[in-house]
Formats: sequence, structure tokens, C-alpha cells
Amino acid sequence: MARRVEAGRGAAGRGETGRSGMRGGRWLRRGTIGDLLLTALLDGPAHGYELMDRLEGFSGGNWRPSPGSVYPLLQTFEESRLIESRQADGRRVFTLTDAGRSQADERRADALATFQPLDSRHGMVRAETHRLQAASRQIVVSASPQQVEQAIEILRDARRALYGLLADQ
Repeated sequence: MARRVEAGRGAAGRGETGRSGMRGGRWLRRGTIGDLLLTALLDGPAHGYELMDRLEGFSGGNWRPSPGSVYPLLQTFEESRLIESRQADGRRVFTLTDAGRSQADERRADALATFQPLDSRHGMVRAETHRLQAASRQIVVSASPQQVEQAIEILRDARRALYGLLADQ
């Protein structure tokens, strides 16, 4: 029998039923977390906690996997040559291989459909905000000083545009 897991408490609880974790009263299918991890890597290289942030963003903040569910999967994916890792700034950063990118592209829609809000504008905005934060973190880690300055201007413009939407009401 599958164990229930409180929403937001991780993805522990794989049971004999082939279900894993819980989100808002719905069970995640076995394999979904792995597909979501590969999908998160489509947004660029990341270390484990960045990937957990991205997964939380996919769910609109309703679910965050535990390190105990993420790191073993990353190890398995590396052994299966779907991802590769390197040390950067004292952290292990994971990147998709060609085989991993192919699998992630193939399964992306189904994986993300797990967290499609039925009627939640807030959830959709929050998910995009998390994706933006993930991209911003990659800029800080990987970009040249000139690219960082460009990214800051893009972010300022985006913030101004959002407030402009509210001003036009």
C-alpha cells in the first residue's frame, strides 16, 4: 500500500501501487519525478537544490521534492548516461547528455501536465517566476560581466512592464 505524503513535504512514499508522493490530494505516478527532473534540466545546468527549486516552481509552490528523492535519481541518471556532472564552485552541477535531452523533450509535456493548474492564475504566475529565478541563477553562475548587466536590464524592464499592466487597469 502506498504511503500518503503531505503536500509540500517531498516525494517520499513509493509504494506497491506504483504511486509516489502526493500533490494537492493527487498521487504522482512512479517515474514522474524522474521525468520532471530531466525536464528541469532542459532549463540549463543546475545543482541538486536548484533542481528542487525548479520542481517546486513547476508545481506553483505546492510541492517540493526531498533531497532523498532527488539525489538518488540524479545518480541513477548519471549511471544511465542521461546526465553528466562536474564540480563548479564547490557544488556538483548536472547537465543533460544528448540522450537525456531527447528523453526529456519526449516526456516534457506529460511531466509538466502533472502540475497544470486547473484554474489557478496565481499558480501559473508563480511557476513562471520560479523559472525566471532559475534562469537568473544561471546568469550569475555562467554569464560574463556584460551579460550580467544585460540580464539586470531585462529584469528591470520585465518588472516595469508588469507594473505597467496594473497601471493600465
